[in-house]
Amino acid sequence: MTNPQTLADIVRRPIVTEKATLLLENNQYTFEVAPNATKPDIKAAIEELFDVKVVGVSTSNPPRKKRRFGRFLGYKPSYKRAMVTLAPGDTITLFPDV
Repeated sequence: MTNPQTLADIVRRPIVTEKATLLLENNQYTFEVAPNATKPDIKAAIEELFDVKVVGVSTSNPPRKKRRFGRFLGYKPSYKRAMVTLAPGDTITLFPDV
C-alpha cells in the first residue's frame, strides 16, 4: 500500500463522456489515473478519497492520437483510464449541487 498523500495523486479527474455517463447506471465510474498506477492502488485511492466500497477495477491505455499544428506533427498526451465498479448502494457525486 502507498501512503495517503500519494493516493490523492493517483486519481487525476473523472472522465465525463457519453459512454461514461451511460456506465453510471451500472454503478461504474470512469477516472483518468496516473500511468504507473496499479489496480490495487486505484482501488485504495477511490475507497480512501470517496469513502465507498470498490468491487472491481478495469484499466485501459488508449492509443495516442496524432495532433497537427500547421505543418508540424505531434501527439496528444497519453493517459490511463480506469473504470471502477462500486458496491450496490454506494455512489460518488460527480456534479455537486451548488
